[in-house]
Amino acid sequence: MDVLFGKPPKMHRDTAHPPAPRWPAVETAGLNLHDAGLRVLAHPSVASKQFLVTIGDRSVGGLTARDQMIGPWQLPLADCAITLSGFDGYVGEAMAIGERTPLALLDAAASARMAVGEAITNLCAAPVESLDRIKLSANWMAAANHDGEDALLFDAVKAVGMQLCPEIDLSIPVGKDSLSMQAQWVVAGNGESGIGNSKSNSAAAVTASDFSIPHSLFPIPGTTQKSVSPVSLIITAFAPVTDAREQLTPLLAREEDSDLWLIGLGAGKQRLGGSVLAQCHPEAGAGALPAFGGSDADDSVPDLDDPQRLRDFFELIRDAREAGVLLAYHDRSDGGAFAALCEMAFAAHCGLDIQLDGWGDDPFRTLFAEELGAVVQVSAEDRAAFADLVERHALTECAQRIAKPTTAPVIRVEQEGQTLAQWRWDELFDAWWSVTHAMQKLRDNPETADEERESARDFSAPGLRPKLSFDPAEDIAAPYIAKGVRPKVAILREQGVNGQIEMAAAFDRAGFEAFDVHMSDLIGGRVKLDGFKGFAACGGFSYGDVLGAGRGWATSILERNALRDAFAAFFQRSDTFSLGVCNGCQMLSQLKDIIPGATHWPRFLRNRSEQFEARLSLLEVVESPSLFLQGMAGSRIPVSVAHGEGRAEFDSTADQAAARVALRFIGGDGRTALQYPLNPNGSPDGITGLTSDDGRSTILMPHPERTLRSVNLSWRPREWKDDSPWLRMFRNARSWVA
Repeated sequence: MDVLFGKPPKMHRDTAHPPAPRWPAVETAGLNLHDAGLRVLAHPSVASKQFLVTIGDRSVGGLTARDQMIGPWQLPLADCAITLSGFDGYVGEAMAIGERTPLALLDAAASARMAVGEAITNLCAAPVESLDRIKLSANWMAAANHDGEDALLFDAVKAVGMQLCPEIDLSIPVGKDSLSMQAQWVVAGNGESGIGNSKSNSAAAVTASDFSIPHSLFPIPGTTQKSVSPVSLIITAFAPVTDAREQLTPLLAREEDSDLWLIGLGAGKQRLGGSVLAQCHPEAGAGALPAFGGSDADDSVPDLDDPQRLRDFFELIRDAREAGVLLAYHDRSDGGAFAALCEMAFAAHCGLDIQLDGWGDDPFRTLFAEELGAVVQVSAEDRAAFADLVERHALTECAQRIAKPTTAPVIRVEQEGQTLAQWRWDELFDAWWSVTHAMQKLRDNPETADEERESARDFSAPGLRPKLSFDPAEDIAAPYIAKGVRPKVAILREQGVNGQIEMAAAFDRAGFEAFDVHMSDLIGGRVKLDGFKGFAACGGFSYGDVLGAGRGWATSILERNALRDAFAAFFQRSDTFSLGVCNGCQMLSQLKDIIPGATHWPRFLRNRSEQFEARLSLLEVVESPSLFLQGMAGSRIPVSVAHGEGRAEFDSTADQAAARVALRFIGGDGRTALQYPLNPNGSPDGITGLTSDDGRSTILMPHPERTLRSVNLSWRPREWKDDSPWLRMFRNARSWVA
């Protein structure tokens, strides 16, 4: 290191701990349990993050085995992420995040330990073999040089790097730091409303007398404002997994007679310092500051008091998963056990009877304390086996049956035979969904925001209900693959396209030989289309996914006479096929004048929601001449959707009536999806796939190539085997070529 860096001088810091925080403790005696439940679920830390999740592409690459969304109602509740290492097998990698920054206002070292603990409890949802296979990345943030913050940062780093992680054999091989987490500014007048406008352009010249509204909440122009972030540690935990299919999710099994167990690593402690409950009730303390602290020094904030207990917890969940006794899993974090239980009920569209007997006298502490732990679902017939595992791992004092799922749309809390609080399912769901709805109303099309809220809060909504008219396990291409002949297919891409790998994997799996062909290869004459039996125009952010990217791609063909003629000649050949997906769909739709039988195809415009849409949607395969969809008509299959411009617009109603529709969005009841989000882009009659009159050219906005295997679907029926129904599309193409 001396050779590389030339013996740089060591940095020395002279700092002292700040005075102990004097946040008042939250007093639960005067709180209303019914109101508290609604407030906690509506807190941004707890509330649904749907508005963030659905605008990011999570399926690109075709190797996703677990994204944020779970269950047939697709809610963002997954504890971890899992990707596959390849297109064959189930080996992969899992990732989870932990953070407890608010606790640092009370105890920076405890906040850091809790961040590590939360990352591990999240990662327990993945089939990780052992704790020592986990590696951590630490992102440290602090306001360096601010009074006392350097000392608190030292406490946090020491607690994790020199004490906790060495004790349980965890390593932190990578990380980063951001040590400038403070900002200072001078408030100036806004120049528009008249509030705080000065007679001078100099902010320093502004005085309080220039401020026209007495007692306003707005800061006075000319004053100095400062914002300082507390010490923060964001932990990302990584580990290899041997079989991604063995993952656990918060989705409750509704058909099972079962119990929900709370495994709490606080071993009976129920500390409320820094909790969301406290943040939601600032008036519940005795003092000038908001209620935020714990009741005393020994009962201040949640902490990982016993690192060995975390290891025991990890091994309990691993062994219980391998024994097949766990039906669902959800870690306890922001919002406490109550939030975890409600989220599991939301995911499965079921009610809960929560029983607090034996968990102390204060239901607020039992339900809302944010100690490390998890809620697991265990069937009644496996109750004894799970209890034996709990005892074997020395966690008996940490485990208790706390709830039972019900079919009624009610969540009820009882103690010693008395009902303490009861909520309608949709009442709690509305609180949990409130942040997403508010954000979507401001950011997106307000109409689609309202439509999604009404759809999501419907307890009786059917969700995803697949139905197949064929057997996905039947490999109709196998006889042709056995002959050793692999027809050539061009995997066509343009600048910015990133879906070519999974598209190539789809055709390769179906018996083709796939070739990566960039538009520059065709333009430069290095590759000719006449050497291929088919081509697939891929999706994924061509030209940076700017508006009209597909049209720009098509223009690069139509404005070059030689290239236009080459494509036209390819389409005219009776022994060729073409497939356009996402950006490729948009591009081919603009080439309809040179594609035989595609005259009535639409153009594809901005989604009705005015947002990029990434979802798992249900498609119906419509009877059509498409060679890709032969034998699949009548099937209802979930598929990944990821596009910003997927709304079909036809030149006329006559064109829409004459177009050969191949795929359409539908609801779980089988009806054509006309409203958002079942119809994520707003296309008329749910149209999202079309074909030419002879079926040789097919275009579609969704991404079947990203869901070739059942494990790629964020939810699918348990009985589905390895091959996803969408693999039949590509096998159909191979059979057609033969």
